[in-house]
Amino acid sequence: MFKMLVASTALAALVAPLSAQTVETRHVGSATLQNVPAIPAEVRDAVQRYQNSRAALFEDWLPDGSMLIATRFGATQQIHHVAVPGGARTQISFGSEPIAEAHVIPGSDRFVTVGDTGGDEWFQLDLRGLAGTATRLTEPTTRNQSPVFSKDGSLLVWARATRGSAAYSLIGVDPKAGGAPRPLYRADGAIDPADIAADKNRLIFVRSLSNREDQLFELDLATGKAARIAPKTAPAIYQKPRYLPGGRSLIAISDSGSDTRQLVEIDLATGRQTVLTPGLGWGVEDYDLSDDGRVLAYAINEDGFSRVVVQDRVTRRALPQPALPRGVLTALKFTPDGRRLAIGLTSATSAGDVWSWDVDGAALTRWTTSELGELDPAGLAEPELIRFTSFDGLSVPAFVYRPKGVPADRPTPVIIDIHGGPEAQTRPVWNYGAQYFADVLQATVILPNVRGSDGYGKRYLNLDNAEKREDSVRDIGALLDWIARQPGLDAKRVAVYGQSYGGYMSLAVMTHYSDRLVGGVERYGISNWTTFLENTEAYRRDNRRAEYGDERDPKMRKVFEAISPTNNVGRITRPMLVMQGANDPRVPQSESDQVVAKLRAAGNEAWYVLFADEGHGFLKKPNNDLRREVETVFLRRLFDPAATK
Repeated sequence: MFKMLVASTALAALVAPLSAQTVETRHVGSATLQNVPAIPAEVRDAVQRYQNSRAALFEDWLPDGSMLIATRFGATQQIHHVAVPGGARTQISFGSEPIAEAHVIPGSDRFVTVGDTGGDEWFQLDLRGLAGTATRLTEPTTRNQSPVFSKDGSLLVWARATRGSAAYSLIGVDPKAGGAPRPLYRADGAIDPADIAADKNRLIFVRSLSNREDQLFELDLATGKAARIAPKTAPAIYQKPRYLPGGRSLIAISDSGSDTRQLVEIDLATGRQTVLTPGLGWGVEDYDLSDDGRVLAYAINEDGFSRVVVQDRVTRRALPQPALPRGVLTALKFTPDGRRLAIGLTSATSAGDVWSWDVDGAALTRWTTSELGELDPAGLAEPELIRFTSFDGLSVPAFVYRPKGVPADRPTPVIIDIHGGPEAQTRPVWNYGAQYFADVLQATVILPNVRGSDGYGKRYLNLDNAEKREDSVRDIGALLDWIARQPGLDAKRVAVYGQSYGGYMSLAVMTHYSDRLVGGVERYGISNWTTFLENTEAYRRDNRRAEYGDERDPKMRKVFEAISPTNNVGRITRPMLVMQGANDPRVPQSESDQVVAKLRAAGNEAWYVLFADEGHGFLKKPNNDLRREVETVFLRRLFDPAATK
């Protein structure tokens, strides 16, 4: 713990009439800060203790049995090579921009990486080796994603979108022989390649209509014609479809005919689906299959925690199971020979590491040991899973991080941290923000999975769609009621906090419950539904309309006018901190600009931080450090009894 210094000028600004305030602007690195006071040195020091943790994320196996992993040893995440378990992480990529993914070309020690510039999400593909420079495969001003390879590595296919268009194309190239990439197929909507048949004559691609509905297609690579698979089935999610041996059927994750996601086998000729994982109770979150189709590994999301299962796919007989630390899965992939399974895991007290499971020998081997910086895992908070009852009787789960060592009956301030998505799920991963706030601010951090969250079945997922949007906001009202009944929580010192869709939730909660809050933090949140849908990038607009509603529909537009925070900003009576990346293609800068302007016009206090080299999320360490420093100063002022109304 340390005492935060607050400049006398900042205190004067807090108590001065808001109408008399001026906007004070300064610059730190790539960031423009408005109305943000100077950061005390001890705040910067405290932030560093938590921001120096780093994770090891499995990317792919190389043919010799070594691994590619992503980790950060500087300002951004880069690709490293780990030759043996416990071996050194040898850095391969050295760019100033983070690398998002790496995919090994089968039978080769070369691989394709995916990365963007300044968080703009116009992803480019680069061909790399363990040494030497990278070769760009894609064109500027295009967005390239979902690279997949044929089993012999002679065909690479990916999805490409272009600026201003909702159309996607499938692009193919031989990454070993080189040559110009060629278009294979075009669709007026989001599509992604999923798998290439062994004979390289066909491929499976997924058309995503929304985060609740996908369609499967098979493309004949010789004719360029695509046919929908199982066209008469009811709308459902289909994830990670791939050919089974023989090429006459597929395996995929789907919620077809089920509230939760299951592994299914789909006959290509008839569309008939067979459930491979009946009676689980919870959803399948990921899977992998050995190349010969014999060994199946899948992970079940059980109330936020992952459980890995290994079995014989043909007989469905359980094989020896890995005894893993309790946590959340980050990777699951077999070696090309199917003898070993890479497993990535993170937890509330571990930033994330990689293990391998010897399928025949039943041996678990740890490959990486990541650092938490100066933090002692024994001093970290363990999240408690609780449930509270909402306005309509719905049971809503939440993870609660309470400061370590604080007596249960001593009231602490509260931060309600609402995830984005909205189809995401807060899980007990390494959350250095929650740990930091619990320790440094001595605040209890509550991360609810309000209705509309993933992981609890499609009925729960659909409870906030379209005109039901504010029912999820009412879930937070019920959480405020729950907080008021807890002897260890101070209902008079509660702040709301969120990013992306969670940023919208933060704004919306402030419009409904300002009298029960001390303030709010929102990062790149939706402030007006109509302008958001009009200005989000074209390649994702229809997908978002399917979730939120179509602003071109007069009935839905009227709903948007009623619930948009910019139209209700006069009801926000507590201070707000807003942060944004200038290159954000999802929630553009205009969403933050307009809500800050309206907050100030209404006489409310609004801090604003804009990063020139970030997009939807702050991925560069210096920017993330500054973000946390500003949040600390802001939240401490809110929680200081002398400064709280």
